[in-house]
Amino acid sequence: MTPFVNTLEFSKTLDASDTLSGFREKFHFPILNGEPAIYLTGNSLGLQPITATLALEQEMKDWQNLGVEGHFHGKNPWLYYHKFLSQSTANIVGALPHEVVVMNNLTVNLHLMMVSFYRPTPKRYKIIMEAGAFPSDQYAMESQVKFHGYLPDDAIIEIAPRAGEHHLRTEDILAIIEKHADETALIMFSGVQYYTGQAFDIESITRAGHGKGIKVGFDLAHAAGNIELKLHDWNVDFAVWCGYKYLNSGPGGVSGIFIHERYANDPTLPRFAGWWGHKESERFQMRKGFIPEFGAAGWQLSNAPVLSMAVHNASLKLFDEAGMSALAKKSKTLTAYLQFVIEKSNLNLNIITPPVERGCQLSILTNDDGKEIFMHLQQNGIIADWREPNVIRMAPVPLYNSFEDIFKVGHVLNTYKLKSTAN
Repeated sequence: MTPFVNTLEFSKTLDASDTLSGFREKFHFPILNGEPAIYLTGNSLGLQPITATLALEQEMKDWQNLGVEGHFHGKNPWLYYHKFLSQSTANIVGALPHEVVVMNNLTVNLHLMMVSFYRPTPKRYKIIMEAGAFPSDQYAMESQVKFHGYLPDDAIIEIAPRAGEHHLRTEDILAIIEKHADETALIMFSGVQYYTGQAFDIESITRAGHGKGIKVGFDLAHAAGNIELKLHDWNVDFAVWCGYKYLNSGPGGVSGIFIHERYANDPTLPRFAGWWGHKESERFQMRKGFIPEFGAAGWQLSNAPVLSMAVHNASLKLFDEAGMSALAKKSKTLTAYLQFVIEKSNLNLNIITPPVERGCQLSILTNDDGKEIFMHLQQNGIIADWREPNVIRMAPVPLYNSFEDIFKVGHVLNTYKLKSTAN
């Protein structure tokens, strides 16, 4: 890799050689101070694809003109809508098309997966997860163990970083799995930790769990569309993710699930059933007796939320065009450049995201002026993300962020220091 240079000209040179630079023009940017913002919060809510409105209008037109017949005769017949997303989704998470389905929202799907894969016994009833997981994961684990009659303080094992450290060491995770294997029913981790930006070693964690007969699942809310995933090859039991962060599918957008193909035709696996998960060829016979559809589709409950899925589909087509491998490659360089300009700034900022185990998010531990620095960024056209008590999160998304964006971030950080010195 060419050594980085902290100049505008160098950043423009990187953009000129970026084969993905054209995707930036396929998104709407918020306007700050009369100019398109530098948007670094795709880890919270992705930008709107320009094609999203057209995709939504198509479904609105079919609803207007066809009514219920849109299920069969629309441009994208609603009856099969989830199938239109399967291959693109599989490409993003490294799965076979029948191992994934888009449905519901993330926490709903997490609970549905727990019904099937958290099967506690008097001896093996505990869940291993990272400490400080996203609140929905914490609440889901807490309520699930309570539902089965256990106390969270006893049934949930949270793995925290070592004293004075900010992220977990893989060897510590594996050691905890080994130590508690005989009493553990489920390992449930993030793919990328929302606060620190650490990307966990999904393959090693899964292998360790399976070696002890433990089911292993992941919340990929901050990983899907961010890092390269190989869920099928890594033998993960299940995973869930949302569509509104890196997958740019709108606020509260639809979620996705992965269920490994070894469970694809196992009707004995417990699940909460709904009619859209019933065997498709017999679904409209409206008879008693649930027969699950093959693969992940057999976990569906209700028919597709088409309007939300239309926006999701528009974004997935951009991922098909760009390719996850190319996006991940650019992400590494773009994020490394962001780290470079932050470290070259005049501010005393500490990046707590690991240098290798990460996607495109950097979490920056600030000094006492942290909130003021965050506001200074926003006042200068940069939308970042604040997390209490003193962390600024920045996510340079390879689909729509440029290297020039990153240079400007470093420049704005330096102007804050100059103003502080002047005062």
